[in-house]
Amino acid sequence: MKWSSILGCGMILSSLAMGQSIDPDLPKKVVPAAPVLEDSAVDAAELEAAIKGGVDFLLKDQNPDGSWGNATRTKGLNIFAPIPGAHHAFRMGTTSLALAGMIQAKDERPEVTRAIDKCEKWMLETMPKLRRAGGSTIYNNWGHAYGLRALVALAQRDGMTEEKMLHYTKLAQSQVDALWVNQDLDGGWGYYGRDSVTAQPSGGSTSFTTATVILAIKEAAGVFDLKLDDRRLKLAVLSIQRQRTPDFAYTYATGHIKRPRYSINRPAGSLARTTACNAALREWGDEKITDEVLVMGLDRMIKRNGWLDIGRKRPKPHETHFAISGYFYFYGHYYASENILQLPESKQGEWKAKLAKVMLDKQESDGSWWDYALYNYGHAYGTGYALTTLTRCR
Repeated sequence: MKWSSILGCGMILSSLAMGQSIDPDLPKKVVPAAPVLEDSAVDAAELEAAIKGGVDFLLKDQNPDGSWGNATRTKGLNIFAPIPGAHHAFRMGTTSLALAGMIQAKDERPEVTRAIDKCEKWMLETMPKLRRAGGSTIYNNWGHAYGLRALVALAQRDGMTEEKMLHYTKLAQSQVDALWVNQDLDGGWGYYGRDSVTAQPSGGSTSFTTATVILAIKEAAGVFDLKLDDRRLKLAVLSIQRQRTPDFAYTYATGHIKRPRYSINRPAGSLARTTACNAALREWGDEKITDEVLVMGLDRMIKRNGWLDIGRKRPKPHETHFAISGYFYFYGHYYASENILQLPESKQGEWKAKLAKVMLDKQESDGSWWDYALYNYGHAYGTGYALTTLTRCR
């Protein structure tokens, strides 16, 4: 059985595309859940030191042109990435996350300001050129979505001029327009089109890519004067709602709706998607996403963190329990931090402490965070995710 038929739109290794499947049964050997972390607040100095360490890593890791990441650090098993377009998308998504994290760190050192300015120049020149890599891959959706969030971070700096805001607004609108072009026929967004190569994608969306996109659009619309298509946005919300199960897990993709108890679609397999999808539906007015539902998703994330951690840094996607991949890890925690900010302020403190402790524990000795060896993008995007997550835990 092909991976593409099992995982729908999952990140598929080109060398594993034939002949492999994921065991749908529960793990035969039960792995203990991570211990519940103490509710005590994280030491502010420790938090700020970790944030500074992450910024220091990004300063050292930045490319000469101002971007982050490249197509080196290949290994025996690599994510399918048709050149050059797939890497344009990877670099835009990675750079956007790193830039936003660096800005949100609020580090006022001159070298940080110079790095931000250099990256801004690269983004303003490169973002308008981002396109679909080809019929089989639509990785650019990630670049457009996180590019929007990077533009928001740039626009919210002190001393912003009207001229720059107009430039950012025009660029943000171009990214939204590009997302409309790449919206799947089922109403959401995905990143593969292997089985049916069509001008408008028709391979089926993934719940979490759709959540990523509509959260970015929502945030950008709160800062820039954008022209949005309400009909398209309603279709996107519906596509996520169709993939929601009664226990508030979310199936991996549209093609999984009829197999909701498949391992990757159960709550443990959905840990990282649940936070993103809950955040997106809450922002777009779904009344089912109550404070209690947000807390339930956060509680699962913390208590079952071991399931996600087992997959972290493994070279093969979906090889471990509940078909979890390494690149689920910091993605899910990034959106968990959004869930926290959606709660009343009186309920945020304990979850900020718990989430921050998880992030602090995963920082590498060089100051970075990484969860998957995606060419030479993993350290930069992981650090970007982690920096934003920690700044929200302040």
